[in-house]
Amino acid sequence: MLKPSLNELGKLAKDKQVENKKYFDKLKKKTPKNLDYIMQDLHDAEFKKTDCLSCANCCKTTGPLFTSADIERISKHLRQKPQQFIDQYLRIDEDNDCVLQKLPCTFLDTDNTCFIYDVRPKACREFPHTDRKKFQQITDITLKNIPVCPAVYNIVEEMKRKLPL
Repeated sequence: MLKPSLNELGKLAKDKQVENKKYFDKLKKKTPKNLDYIMQDLHDAEFKKTDCLSCANCCKTTGPLFTSADIERISKHLRQKPQQFIDQYLRIDEDNDCVLQKLPCTFLDTDNTCFIYDVRPKACREFPHTDRKKFQQITDITLKNIPVCPAVYNIVEEMKRKLPL
C-alpha cells in the first residue's frame, strides 16, 4: 500500500471518518482476544517502511502533553529550572494540560530532527500509539491521529482488511 501524501491525507481521512468511527465502535463492543498482537504486527510492519523524518507532520501540527516528569527531565537537560521551562515554552490548555505555546514544535529542527530527542516527552516517544496495549481503549486518539500521520492511516486501513467486523 502506498503511503498517502500529506496533501491527500486530510481528504482521505475525512472521507473515511464515519467508516472508521463505526469500525472502532464495533471493535470496542467485540474486541478480538489477539488485538494487541495484531496491532503490534501492523505497527511494526508499517514503521519498517516509514521514515518519520521525511514527514514530521505530528511535530508541525500537533503538540504533546507535557507531564511533570517530562518537564523535570527536559528542563534539566536544557539547564533551566522547571518554572523557567514552563514560562518559556508551555501554556495550560482548556483541559488543564501543559502543552506547547505554539506550533510547529519549538524543538523541531529544519531537517525534521528533534533538538531534545533523547529527553523528549513521553507522548512523543509513544506517538502514534498504534502499538499500545489495550488498543481498543485508545481508538479516539487513533481517530484523531489518522489525519495527522500517514502511517496511522495505513495501519487503520490494513487493520480493517485484516480484522473485518
